[in-house]
Amino acid sequence: MESPGPAPGSAPTRERLLSGPLVLVSIASLAQGISFNLFLHLPGYLNQLGASDVQIGFIFGITGASAILVRPPIGRVMDTRGRRGVILVGNAINTLVCALFLTVDSIGPWIYAIRVLHGVSEAMLFTALFTYAADWVPATRRTQGLALFGVSGMLSMSLGGLIGDAVLARWDYAALFRVALGFAVLSLLVSLPLRDHRRPGGAEQEPSRGFAAALGQRDLLPLWWIGGLFAVALASVFAFIKRYVMETGLSTVGDFFTAYTGAAIFLRVFLGWLPDRVGPKRVLFPALVCLGVAFALLGSAQNAREVVIAGALVGVGHGFTFPILFGMLVTRAREADRGSAMAIFTALFDLGVVIGGPLFGFVISLGGFGAMFHAAAVAVVLGVLVFAVWDRRR
Repeated sequence: MESPGPAPGSAPTRERLLSGPLVLVSIASLAQGISFNLFLHLPGYLNQLGASDVQIGFIFGITGASAILVRPPIGRVMDTRGRRGVILVGNAINTLVCALFLTVDSIGPWIYAIRVLHGVSEAMLFTALFTYAADWVPATRRTQGLALFGVSGMLSMSLGGLIGDAVLARWDYAALFRVALGFAVLSLLVSLPLRDHRRPGGAEQEPSRGFAAALGQRDLLPLWWIGGLFAVALASVFAFIKRYVMETGLSTVGDFFTAYTGAAIFLRVFLGWLPDRVGPKRVLFPALVCLGVAFALLGSAQNAREVVIAGALVGVGHGFTFPILFGMLVTRAREADRGSAMAIFTALFDLGVVIGGPLFGFVISLGGFGAMFHAAAVAVVLGVLVFAVWDRRR
């Protein structure tokens, strides 16, 4: 059974929330996140090169597929040899990938190969940076601490959108790739001083059971389901928001993600304590409902204001859902299996792109962007109902 946290309504024991390693890894995460999220603008370049929406979906999907395939060895290495090495190698590969994008001038095998490598670097960094942060967050303030760390990721989405808008308004996509390369190098440099956290007590001797055991752990199965559904729904935004604003002329990528991340960051900074105080599920379900409402609004938006409101609602949903699921996972998983469990959890977001990218691209080809976002809204509602029944005993 899941270890009980503070009783609903009671204040958690106050432990020091921020530490030097947590601040440092947050800066590395921010720089890496900006580098990666500048590629939210990649669909515009692919479209410029002649790619269809279905091809764009597959190009994003292959990145997720490669990230999923490397997750098992990543989890195993983190559980047996630590997180730091994975972070450094992941940053080195990401730096190489950003440089290679400067050589892409057509839709062909080369762009697919680069996106495969991009998926490998993203898998290593996303998994290892979040696991490293989880190691340094006090257990009694886990959801709050992970939510604050997640601000680095949320802020990078907004900055990636805004910086990309600014660069493309003045220069071209080659300049965008150079800026991404600069942030990738910065993340690598900031990561160099990181040192792994020693496990407390007897956890040093506790053996890891491996990726398969963590995947099949009974009380984690409902989290895999709702996390995967959450990721598939978000793929509608991350793979196609650039094409959506290009096609409809409503708002911009930067404005949408500023509203998105602004709402999420506000919640995490000022209300991040709420799930630990009242119970994670009492916050999780309303957050997921907000996400469904946001997709429904995007599907029928008539002006820029409605798109920005939808972005804020996505931010409310994401702002609470991710750290709550993350915290529930860390609580339920064995200490020795944390790397493998985090590899699975972060892989869900790549699986979401693998499934959601081509699927939503196909829906767009049949019914347009409105049909795609309405389909995402329905998926969220049905997924929440299944999770509520499946995990009700917890």
